[in-house]
Amino acid sequence: MPETTLDGVIRVIAATQHYGAEKAAAITAGSTFEELGIDSLDGINIIFALENEFDVSIPDESAKSIRGVQDIVEGIEKLLAEKAESTG
Repeated sequence: MPETTLDGVIRVIAATQHYGAEKAAAITAGSTFEELGIDSLDGINIIFALENEFDVSIPDESAKSIRGVQDIVEGIEKLLAEKAESTG
């Protein structure tokens, strides 16, 4: 089964934060950075990892408004759709 955007985002967050399997399994679409103990420096590292993983460029303005997993998923799906339109 292909990986969803949510699955990819959770995988990247778990890897970047060095979460074990149990903590990674607790990440959901509704998880906030605050709940996950992610500070601003961690957030920057996660943004860079997501850009590499999904081959997108997340604008600084968008990055500043990210507060949780769902924000990331929606933003990446939008960027991927825009990329597909521009190349399609």
